[in-house]
Amino acid sequence: MLIDFSTSSLKDVAADWLIVGLTSNPSDAAKSKPPSLEAQLDEMTGGAIGRLRSRGDFEGKNADVIPMYEVPGFKAAHLLIVGLGNDKDLTWGRLQKAYSAAFREITERASASAAVVMPTATFPGKSSKDVVELLTLTAVSAGASAGIYKQETSRYPLKQLTFLSSESNSTKLEEAATHGQIIGEAINLVKDLVNRGPHDVYPVSFADRASQLATEYGLGCEIFDDNRLAEEKMFSLLGVGRGSEQPSRMVMLEYKGGNPDETHIAIIGKGVTFDSGGYSLKPSDGMLTMKCDMAGAATALGAIVAAARLNLPVNIRVYLGLVENLVSGNAYKLGEVLTARNGVTIEVCNTDAEGRLVMADVLCYAVDQGAESLIDLATLTGACVVALGEDYTGLFSNNDDLAGHIEAAAAKAGEYLWRMPTDDSFNDQLKSDVADCKNVGTRWGGAITAAKFLEKFVGGKPWAHLDIAGPAYISTGKSHREPGATGVMIKTLMELLRK
Repeated sequence: MLIDFSTSSLKDVAADWLIVGLTSNPSDAAKSKPPSLEAQLDEMTGGAIGRLRSRGDFEGKNADVIPMYEVPGFKAAHLLIVGLGNDKDLTWGRLQKAYSAAFREITERASASAAVVMPTATFPGKSSKDVVELLTLTAVSAGASAGIYKQETSRYPLKQLTFLSSESNSTKLEEAATHGQIIGEAINLVKDLVNRGPHDVYPVSFADRASQLATEYGLGCEIFDDNRLAEEKMFSLLGVGRGSEQPSRMVMLEYKGGNPDETHIAIIGKGVTFDSGGYSLKPSDGMLTMKCDMAGAATALGAIVAAARLNLPVNIRVYLGLVENLVSGNAYKLGEVLTARNGVTIEVCNTDAEGRLVMADVLCYAVDQGAESLIDLATLTGACVVALGEDYTGLFSNNDDLAGHIEAAAAKAGEYLWRMPTDDSFNDQLKSDVADCKNVGTRWGGAITAAKFLEKFVGGKPWAHLDIAGPAYISTGKSHREPGATGVMIKTLMELLRK
């Protein structure tokens, strides 16, 4: 997408769409001097905005959109008014929600170009560069369709985006737009991987895609096949994948953007490319979306690709545990005892609690490779969705400093995240009579006991677990978001890695 900047007036910018954001409290803006953006636009349109207000056709609610066609006197073919909500309630997340609805509205048809008026709202700690980055990544990600297998496309990515800005020096804004485009494309990479069916995305094909991206962006890449996984004593991961004809894989990717003598941060992604539940078989409705159970791995991959493209001054290693969890005569069974890489024995009490068994070995390996700190991402538990809903990521950590950095990054990125307790008392639920631990506890606090299970494999290193089961994949679309994969936590990880 070509991105440029213009100081032209609203009437003089030529584009398929001109996007203007207006609040729900115009009376306050009307009192301002010089005249507010809404007052200027109302005058330019011959009072059309006022008439929309008076009829109740446009109230300015957050993410409301009103397209206007053939507006006299404007070079733009169409005008799109987007509601920002009350400016006193406008947050960074709501700003993105509003403009996501706007860009989704215009990418439903073949529109080559759009011009967007820089919003006049201010946010503590945010600059015009931040706004440009946010709106650019929103425009890029809004153009991606979940209908990747449809004969006729349902979404048309923009070819050109123009920012109407009064700033004379646009060099820093251009850099911000480039960063936004890279992050938006990382989000779309995650969406594409997660939205594809299990016939397209399975452990070997996922590993191949990671290898291709590593070559394209100068990342180190090592792929572990079944023999190598066995040599590394990753029998917990191999146990989960045993029921599938598709061989399991682990991928290690490396980006060296920091000083060579500095340690690295490890990002671990759960990559169950399809989850039937194994012998603890899921019902059809629950299994239907289980192509998305590799969203953690996709997010980790998107993050390291974006970090490399942004030339971030940090050393990162990404580890992807890739398996299919299927039923066959060779599948792992209830009551079986698996031995993880670090020697911990695990009694399998539910084969549908498979992600933690995969992550256990991968976390162990990352620790053995000298990670300074670890962050894992996984669509791990339905219990987290019950606790926090579909919009919030659950954060679990053994380190307050790391958790605090992640919380701050999420707040800056405008993503919803909530820290959950990790009291040692939850370990009691994982005690086993026949092994070192069980892979599940009781039904109470299931997201927490899953995190406590993972904690057994981090070797005391600073570690954070992000359970993205709720927000990673949305079954029903809304005006501001496409159904299917969301690319959640990419923005948060970018904010974190920048620090």
